[in-house]
Amino acid sequence: MGSVTNMRQPERVAIIGAGVIGAAWAARWMLRGSDVRVYDPGLETERVVTEVTANARHSWERMGVAPLKEGSLTFAQSIGETANDVSLIQESVPEDVALKKKVLGQIEEAAPKSALIASSTSGLLPSELQEDMVNPERFLVGHPFNPVYLLPMVEVVGGQSTSADSISSAMHFYEIAGMKPLEVRVEIDAFIADRLLEAVWREALWLVDDGVATTQEIDDVIRFGFGLRWAQMGLFENYRIAGGEGGIKHFIQQFGPSLEWPWSKLTDTPDLTHELVERISAQSDEQSGHLTVRQLERIRDNNLVDILLALEGNSWGAGETVAGLRDTQSRSATPQEK
Repeated sequence: MGSVTNMRQPERVAIIGAGVIGAAWAARWMLRGSDVRVYDPGLETERVVTEVTANARHSWERMGVAPLKEGSLTFAQSIGETANDVSLIQESVPEDVALKKKVLGQIEEAAPKSALIASSTSGLLPSELQEDMVNPERFLVGHPFNPVYLLPMVEVVGGQSTSADSISSAMHFYEIAGMKPLEVRVEIDAFIADRLLEAVWREALWLVDDGVATTQEIDDVIRFGFGLRWAQMGLFENYRIAGGEGGIKHFIQQFGPSLEWPWSKLTDTPDLTHELVERISAQSDEQSGHLTVRQLERIRDNNLVDILLALEGNSWGAGETVAGLRDTQSRSATPQEK
């Protein structure tokens, strides 16, 4: 196959699968000015993508990085129609290995040989997904975070057959999209982020199962506590500060021994019995059931925009990606548009 390296803005991007992640991918690329083709056999695809795009547009307008000209949005009737004549195909179908392999095969049949093929999988190994492909060297994982149109992180993971050229192209494409691509150099199940998230998720399930806390109490501990720190410094940098003038070494010496105490249950998970699922569902309904999903998304997005703008004002963390978007759009504007 030819080189997939393309240092230009992708004119056309294909989105295969338009659930929560795929619809948000479509919105991000549209707002970056690329024409987007979407395929999903669901009956509500056009409505969902249109509503998600409206939320995304609202957020980018609030941040002041709305494009002078959006890319177009087209709903295709087949994978073949979607993947034809595009630079990047982002597959976002459900997390089923057999389904993804089938879809990837159909994508390969239709896509130009120069096109990069990426999967949004949150944990499936790219080596397994690419093993039946004709040109596996152009396939990799590009795992984003919800909402894709606001959160800049994307984990880029290559499989055993993925070429260095494809990794480089993916990193470039995602940078053009205004994101912060991170190459996961070691191929492991669930990559980096979901391994961390699973640890918190497991412990949260135990706290609910043991009757220690409700879903809202757990969320409050995060959003009023350490979640605010994590949003702008992460884990190790915060613990460096917690160590005072002694830094991270002092922190580890002081709190390291507590790791031997039986505080967490990270090696085990409570059985997701009908009773536990119903308890979680009822608590979640009481916590947020008075709001629709779209209303919750808009509240979440407004909060994220304000955090991102504050970080941009301090030239810190994820705010730097907003500054990058603003700078890119300013440089691309004509004198009349400025």
